[in-house]
Amino acid sequence: MTSALDPGRPFTGSERELLENTLDLNRAGIVAAVAGLTDTEAREKLVPSLTTPISIIKHCAAAERIWFQRTLAGISVDDIDGFAATGGDASFHVADDETLDGVIAEYKAACDRSRQCAARYSLDDTAQHRIAGTVSLRFIYVNMIAEVARHAGHADILAEQLRAQRPVTNFGPE
Repeated sequence: MTSALDPGRPFTGSERELLENTLDLNRAGIVAAVAGLTDTEAREKLVPSLTTPISIIKHCAAAERIWFQRTLAGISVDDIDGFAATGGDASFHVADDETLDGVIAEYKAACDRSRQCAARYSLDDTAQHRIAGTVSLRFIYVNMIAEVARHAGHADILAEQLRAQRPVTNFGPE
């Protein structure tokens, strides 16, 4: 049974199904938050940090790679498609020639690869994170749900502010 407030989201199922679905819901939410922004808007800085709508998506792609590819699957940082060296400020870097559509495509590809990596493991399987130590796939899901949800909120607020700055056009009679 689904809710009109959240169509398509299952409210029952296995622990894994609920974790995967919740993460996918947040992944879709972060992309939806920036939908319709221009490349110029997506790069506009409204806060003192490096946080912009496009950089949030870039950072979340890096987080996907760090947690699922590098940590869980043990893929070498040199063999990962895209930035996966660290989190923090470096993961928010967007090159001048990158577009919002391109960064979204990069993020979606990182999410697809995360799903492929995770499919080979059980929730109780563990891996070594270079800072956190031993982590389970269950922890990675919970951590990524929190990470992506937090940044989806940031992206939503920034995008709302950017849309509010757009000039109002009046096409009706005066």
